[in-house]
Amino acid sequence: MQRPFVYLAGLGVHVPDRIVTNRDFEARLETSDQWIVERTGIRERRYAAVDETVATMARGASLMALQRAGLAPGDLDAIIVATATPDHIIPSTACYVQALIGAEKAAAFDIGAACSGFIYGLTVAEGLIACGQAEHVLVIGGEKLTSITDQQDRSTAILFGDGVGAAVLSRAPTGATRGLLSSFIKSDGRLAELLYVPSGGSADPISEKVLRERTHYMKMAGREVFKHAVLTMAEACDEAIRRAGITAEDLDLLVPHQANIRIIDSTAKHAGIPREKIVVTVDRYGNTSAASIPMALAHAESTGRLKPGMLVMLVAFGAGFTWGSAVIRW
Repeated sequence: MQRPFVYLAGLGVHVPDRIVTNRDFEARLETSDQWIVERTGIRERRYAAVDETVATMARGASLMALQRAGLAPGDLDAIIVATATPDHIIPSTACYVQALIGAEKAAAFDIGAACSGFIYGLTVAEGLIACGQAEHVLVIGGEKLTSITDQQDRSTAILFGDGVGAAVLSRAPTGATRGLLSSFIKSDGRLAELLYVPSGGSADPISEKVLRERTHYMKMAGREVFKHAVLTMAEACDEAIRRAGITAEDLDLLVPHQANIRIIDSTAKHAGIPREKIVVTVDRYGNTSAASIPMALAHAESTGRLKPGMLVMLVAFGAGFTWGSAVIRW
């Protein structure tokens, strides 16, 4: 069988109401709006309320995606949540989403691939549909990164925000030309401790020592992460293009993980994609990890940049390290 096996039938997004600007950090950290914008491209980000979780935010994004796909929750065969900030260690956040939207027959599970999670989720969902296990799969990228971000650490506090993006994947009709044309996922666990949360899991459970040393928050070796992000996202772009049987010139849009404007520009330069073809939302949402690509896709569609028939490439890099890419005919 030839691709596409699946197409993205509907997109949805939910972002918290609270906006945190760079000026908010100036009052408590040794930084400035100019410094943050020049180095990251970020101007503001959204912070979830105390009573908001990945699952509750995912409810709104999921129902929006289903409505746009013309489907009901009961039509779903599976729900995949890509997140680094699950509501609880057990059960999966996907199970909470399944209950919240009333998807009675859907299997539900989480994927932990950090910022690459949505692309990993697309790949798994395609496999479920291609092998006959499902007809419709809801793939969610969602994060409450403020829950694992140390607000006293200037190097990370300025970067991250909260939000959820969702997509319904459905079986493509026989002979379809629109849908997921290629995907590529890869990892290198040898570099895990360049971007990780040292404590809070079974290797080092929460304790007074952990709280005192603040090791339940994210730690990042920024320069090393930047270097590997540029190299691996370049590889991912090349591989997705090769597998789709196209050239970079054929692409209409690049939707990269929204981590840092410098990484985005470096990736686009390698791929030979001009700035006007890149979807950028990092300025308004910051780095939302697994949520960033579906949120950016939904933004591009709602603003009229993403149109039927366009060739779109997704590319991401995240903790693990993980990375991946995909080419879609919209």
